[in-house]
Amino acid sequence: MKQAVVCGAGGFIGGHLVKRLKREGFWVRGVDIKSHEFCPTAADDFRLLDLREPENCREALALAGGPPDEVYQLAADMGGMGFIHAAECEIMHNSVLINVHMTHAAASLGVPRYFYSSSACVYRDMQPGEPELHEDEAIPAHPDNEYGWEKLYSERVALAYARRYGMTVRIARFQNCYGPEGTWRGGREKAPAAICRKVASTPDGGTIEIWGDGSAVRSYTYVDDMVDGIVRLMHSGLEGPVNIGCPQYVTVRELVETVSAVAGKRVEIRPVPGPVGVMSRNFSNDRIYSIGWRSQVDLRAGIERTYPWIEQQVKANGAGV
Repeated sequence: MKQAVVCGAGGFIGGHLVKRLKREGFWVRGVDIKSHEFCPTAADDFRLLDLREPENCREALALAGGPPDEVYQLAADMGGMGFIHAAECEIMHNSVLINVHMTHAAASLGVPRYFYSSSACVYRDMQPGEPELHEDEAIPAHPDNEYGWEKLYSERVALAYARRYGMTVRIARFQNCYGPEGTWRGGREKAPAAICRKVASTPDGGTIEIWGDGSAVRSYTYVDDMVDGIVRLMHSGLEGPVNIGCPQYVTVRELVETVSAVAGKRVEIRPVPGPVGVMSRNFSNDRIYSIGWRSQVDLRAGIERTYPWIEQQVKANGAGV
């Protein structure tokens, strides 16, 4: 039986990834600084470890029979746009420590395959309608925020260790990911979860607030599609960073309209000042398409799976907008 370690298994994508690897027949160790907030872990073994400390990274990878066959490094100090703009120092400090120590531990222990979760935030700001950016166009670099700079640096760390130690490294640049069992309140939630919460907390005909005028363009990838892309990429021959995202691009206003339609509500939008982020994103998925991956869940279908779960959380917790 193959063995895998998922770092960040107490988080949204990591929790779903553990379930997928178990279905694939892996023995899985999950590692995180916290337990999963919304569901019991599916991991065979779960360790509460602060991966900013090098000795904890080594402990995470120490298995009885030798190093794990695969390590998936998704642990990071991150959240939605509000958190990214308010916690620049925490992001740069904590996530760099995690990635430097975990990459070093994996390479020095002889881990054969290593996955690193990067982000589309490594790319520059774009305008709607610009041609798609390919992976090599992240350099010369001009990310919109410090989260993107940290991700770009950590990519370079992983690739340097791959060259020095012969470790096979796979890097995915995620676009926005959403789905059930993810953060939906508290400031770290992504836009789809935040909009679902606001709509669920607002009566029919009510008003919700959004940052900016709602014209910013994004792509939102359903979590099952993202996890499928991670697994396919890890077992592929694709070297270097690879974009993974749904090719359906919508404005924030269109996101609100989709959530409202699924909820069966009519809501008004009130623009308010806030950290909007980049104006647009448009990336090529040609590399991930070359190994047979395609996004299977469009925004409407994904919100139909996500909104009922968040609505249930709102009702159970009495959360406001």
